[in-house]
Amino acid sequence: MARELRLILGDQLNARHSWYRQVDSDVLYVMAELRQETDYVVHHVQKVLAFFAAMRKFSQALKTAGHQVLYLTLDDTQDWPDLLQGLAQLCATHKIKSLRYQAPDEYRLDQMLSRLPGLLDAEVFMDDTEHFLTSRDAWQNYPNSRMEFFYRALRRHYRVLLDEAGQPLGGRWNFDQENRHKLPAKQPLPSPLLFDEDVTELHDQLQRHAIQTLGQVDPKHLIWPLTRKDAKHLFQFFLEHCLANFGRYQDAMTDRGWSLFHSRLSFCLNTKMLHPLEIIQTTENYWKTHQEQISLAQVEGFIRQILGWREYVRALYWEKMPDYAEMNELAATRPLPEFYWHGKTHMACMAQAIQQSLEHAYAHHIQRLMLTGNFALLAGIHPDQVDAWYLGIYIDAIEWVELPNTRGMSQFADGGWIASKPYAASANYIHKMSDHCAGCHYDHKRKTGQGSCPFNSLYWHFLHRHRDQFCKNPRLALTYANWNKFSTSEQEAILATAETYLQQLDQL
Repeated sequence: MARELRLILGDQLNARHSWYRQVDSDVLYVMAELRQETDYVVHHVQKVLAFFAAMRKFSQALKTAGHQVLYLTLDDTQDWPDLLQGLAQLCATHKIKSLRYQAPDEYRLDQMLSRLPGLLDAEVFMDDTEHFLTSRDAWQNYPNSRMEFFYRALRRHYRVLLDEAGQPLGGRWNFDQENRHKLPAKQPLPSPLLFDEDVTELHDQLQRHAIQTLGQVDPKHLIWPLTRKDAKHLFQFFLEHCLANFGRYQDAMTDRGWSLFHSRLSFCLNTKMLHPLEIIQTTENYWKTHQEQISLAQVEGFIRQILGWREYVRALYWEKMPDYAEMNELAATRPLPEFYWHGKTHMACMAQAIQQSLEHAYAHHIQRLMLTGNFALLAGIHPDQVDAWYLGIYIDAIEWVELPNTRGMSQFADGGWIASKPYAASANYIHKMSDHCAGCHYDHKRKTGQGSCPFNSLYWHFLHRHRDQFCKNPRLALTYANWNKFSTSEQEAILATAETYLQQLDQL
């Protein structure tokens, strides 16, 4: 009989963890599908299916390797009050002497599991996940709180894209200015690599347990990678077919496709099927042998998202929680418009981003930040509702990465911890970076009256109502100078149009 129980959470599918280096008959691994994880927000159905299906495959791989694994489905755990009580039952049943778990990435689970020692007779130990490139207290270890300097420090530490003298290749740390191109109409797009997993049985189980979900799925053809082998296949596809144009068009938005040149590896990373350093080093090595086809700007832009941004937002999350989840610096109070749940809106850009999200459980970072996030910011939507939507709808959304991106960067609810100014934009930006405006019901050039683009009047209304907070921000000085150039009657007309739109958000 096993003497030690080791808990594996659903986002800890790291086959290379030191736990698994040797088979130990005294160790029992446990994985569990839980209502507490399906119900804390309404998740996209593809997200629930992908997590549970990936967990099942991981448990089977461990069994094949000779490990003892107890896998518990929703049927098995339906009488558990919560994870803690379930673990207490297992420890008593199996006469467990010690319990080990890997450090959770979410604050709520970290707090929950920290109570285990008071509930069990067994000894309790927390091990590292062996996944991230920085520790939980990384915010304290890198004193400059801006991502760029955090990123540079990690580039130096891990010797990424540096010359022999330790200087950045190409003479620059950041090529972001070269990575903001609109997608040309004739630019060919790669067909996204999709997987084809039949999860009908699992889908039937969700329905039997009345799990509330959002979005669409064909349960006979789940498109997401569920194993490390699949994840590596998707990564290789990205290197061969997408990397050469990734950076150039990473901010572009279009009606012509939903994946474009993005890697879609965030689910693989956030479930730990792939390791960030593995991706970073493999990408850099691939570029070194394909420099005639792939420019440095493409590679740097991709690596920055993983080595810089991903580690940075995690550091901020652990530094500022739990207070961070309550921040509402701009005192936003409006409810989330209904069209966020069904995508039926006359705004073409919003319809595209939301309907794509409902269909694929995916949207790239600019769609999230500058469309759905931007609109919620301008309209003054309560950040709790924005958080819940983002945390539920995207397959890669786990609170440690979602919360700083949404409440912080997107909604400026943290007052500037993560961004030096709000990411607010009018229709001009959307027209510049997309092809959505051409066939839209609204006129992106107009600021006032019915038929004018809501992003325009809401943009100026947002800046006007928060003038006391932002007028001294040097990055917004020119914007407020432009607002002051409008005549009083023009300002009043813009604000009146915005007020009308704010009163009828659900009808836009």
